[in-house]
Order: sequence, then structure tokens, then C-alpha cells
Amino acid sequence: MVLHELISYEVLRFIWWLLLGVVLVGFAVTDGFDLGTNILLPFAGRTDLERRVILNSVGPVWEGNQVWLILGGGAIFAAWPQLYAVSFSGFYLAMFAILVPLILRPVAIKFRSKRDERGWRSRWDITLFLTGLVPAIVFGVAMGNVLQGVPFRLASDMRIFYEGSFLGLLNPFALLCGLVSLAMLVMHGSAWLMLKAQGPVAERARGYGSAAALLTVLLYALAGLVLWFWIDGYKVTGALPTGGPSNPLLKTVAHQPGAWFANFTAHSWLWAAPALGLAGPLLAFAGMRARREGIALLASALGIAGIILSVGASMFPFILPSSLDPRASLMVWDSSSSHLTLFIMLVVATVFIPIIVAYTSWVYKVLWGKVDADAIREERTHAY
Repeated sequence: MVLHELISYEVLRFIWWLLLGVVLVGFAVTDGFDLGTNILLPFAGRTDLERRVILNSVGPVWEGNQVWLILGGGAIFAAWPQLYAVSFSGFYLAMFAILVPLILRPVAIKFRSKRDERGWRSRWDITLFLTGLVPAIVFGVAMGNVLQGVPFRLASDMRIFYEGSFLGLLNPFALLCGLVSLAMLVMHGSAWLMLKAQGPVAERARGYGSAAALLTVLLYALAGLVLWFWIDGYKVTGALPTGGPSNPLLKTVAHQPGAWFANFTAHSWLWAAPALGLAGPLLAFAGMRARREGIALLASALGIAGIILSVGASMFPFILPSSLDPRASLMVWDSSSSHLTLFIMLVVATVFIPIIVAYTSWVYKVLWGKVDADAIREERTHAY
């Protein structure tokens, strides 16, 4: 027996779908509070010193947090090449709208305090705010479009034709999902600032975070209702071999009202994901009001995980449905790399993901504690 045949093709595909979800949650939970603190910078920080406290709360960890984004892009490229091709070409302008802020953010963090001029620092503060705001919204907008279906089709030779536009992505439901993303990341950033900052910064973050937590619950519930009553899902109408070739055109798919909730009907335990998406922000709100920073941050992270996992649970086995030609929709079972490639990647992931988690945990342990405003003021540390 060939070594990679120890795990069936079907099981490997499912494992990589799960790993993709782990990477998305990992990125949203870690880099999510970086984006949230950037959004809060002009509001939670009123003075130059307070804004430097905010920057130094994420300064030592934001680079490590972005490892999850790089890992996600690499995993999609290698494990789901068709998904990578459709999303990174069809969503080109949307990707650009995310990458430009992510490129500008380290520049702004590094250079913001290099010159002691009010205008200089004010311009970088605006830049930092935008580098948090724009990706937070665009990530949600992208998810909203995925749930509705993306306007692409496949030719018989697997060539991809994307027939959408950037403005077409900005539809009402997608913008609602963008607001969900924005609210939950502001909540998460607020919980982080409560944990890392002191005094007025932490108190202001507590106020903004409490409001954001309640908004997250309301907007997420509203998005769920809109999805249930007004957005048609997708359903496979014919046989689908789970271990067959990676050719999306071998199946038949149809639009169906309420299809995105079929998995919850068939497997009631899946309701745990949306329940967590609602309970997490509510518990974060309670933690913030009680000034229990650790509980607020953990609950916020669990809420984000629940929201993301609820989308994956509702869409499975679809990964990227097509609104132009439903049968071209990409699924777990027909859009992956080869059996051998998935196995080799799994071996690599088994080695390196624990290393990433261990190193990240060690960094957070070493850098634990409140940001010292006096040390920043007196330049006693290498502060931003």
C-alpha cells in the first residue's frame, strides 16, 4: 500500500476543510483585535500618550498574528487551487482593498511616533484607523457575497470566467455582513484594550466595547433572519461521489429557499455554532460591564469563532457557490488538490501548526501584562 492511501481521499478533503476553518478562526481571533484597536485608536485614545499606549498594546504581537493570514493563503493555494483561482482573481479589487491597508499598517505603526509633530502623527493616526476599518468591513462583505453565490462559471476545460464587478459586491446583504464583522472586531479590540491598557483608555474601550458587543448580537441575528427568509441557498440535486475527481461540473446543483439551514435541521448539534455566536458577545458584554477583562476577551473570541463556524456549518459541503452556473459551485468533494498533495500537506501541517501555536503562546506569555504609560512617556523602553 502507498503511504498516502492510509487516509482516504474523502477523509483528507474533510480534514483540510476543517483546517481551513481553524485557520480562518485563528486569524480572526488574533489579528482581529489588532484591527479592532486600530479602529478604536482615535476614540479610545484622546491624547498622544494614550494613542501610543494603544499602539504598544498590539505592537509586539501584530506581526505574529498575521502568520495566520499567510498560512490561510498558502493552504487555499495548495489544498484548494480552484478556490484560490476564483477568489483571488474574481475578488481582485476586494483583495487589493484588504492588502493595501495591511501593507500600510506596519508602516504607520513603525513611523507614527518617529517625529514629534502633531500633523505628522495625526496623519498616521488616520491611516491606522483606516487600516483597521477597511479590512474589517471588506472581510464581512466578502463572506456575505459567498453566502449569496459568486458570479463565476467554468468552461469544460476548467477555465474560470468571472462576470462580476467590485460595485456588485456592495449589495445590501453583503454590507450587512460587513457591519457584523466591523462590530465584532470592535468588540474584540475593546476587550483587548481593557486587558492591556489602564485608566481612561481602558474605560473608554469598555464603553465602546459594550455597545459593539450588543450590536454584534443584533446585527448577527438580523443577518441570520435575512439569510433564512430572503437569501436562497444551494443544494446538490444529484449523486455526488465524495472521493471522486476534482471536477465541479460533474454534479447538478439548484437554488433552494432555506437551503443554508438544511444542515442544522439534519444535525441539531450544529446549532451550537450560532448559539455561541450569540452567547459569546453577550458574555463579553457582561464581562466588560463587570470589568472582568479576561472573561470579556475569551467570550469575545468564542463569539467570533461561533459566527465564523456557523457560516461553515450552514454551507457545508459548499465552499464557493456560483450564482451564474450553480453546478460550477466549488465543494469540499470536487475542488481539492490530489490525494497525494493533501496527504503531504497534512504531514507538514501536523508538524508546523503546533510549532506556530506554541511559539505564539510563548510570545504572549512573555509579553503579558499592562502597557506602562510612564515607560512610554520617559522613553525607557523601545516603544512605538
